[in-house]
Amino acid sequence: EVQLVESGGGLVQPGGSLRLSCAVSGISLDEYTITWFRQTPVEAREGVSALRSRDGSTVYSDAVNGRFTISSDNAKNMVYLQMNNLKPEDAGVYYCAALRSPLFSLWLFVERHDYWGQGTQVTVSS
Repeated sequence: EVQLVESGGGLVQPGGSLRLSCAVSGISLDEYTITWFRQTPVEAREGVSALRSRDGSTVYSDAVNGRFTISSDNAKNMVYLQMNNLKPEDAGVYYCAALRSPLFSLWLFVERHDYWGQGTQVTVSS
């Protein structure tokens, strides 16, 4: 059984930091791209960052580039999203998802991902 389990969300003040974790089981990180998505009550789920462990490829949305860092620990089957200098607009439910396709460019497409976690809430407020 494939499982993705997010953790690390919470309430943080603007300018603060959080590290989200995605525990992956049932699949190999070497065979999948792991993407972090964000969703709010008024916006569709959107891609924030993705990592293809096989070759270390990473990508970030323009909104988070330079503030967020995606990484993995393949020995532990974990993927992380370090979020620094958080802004109120970063708030939402963050999901990690697994993309089997070798086309890294598909990271933005929600419907192309094969497995999803349940999400973790991030609130940025003073």
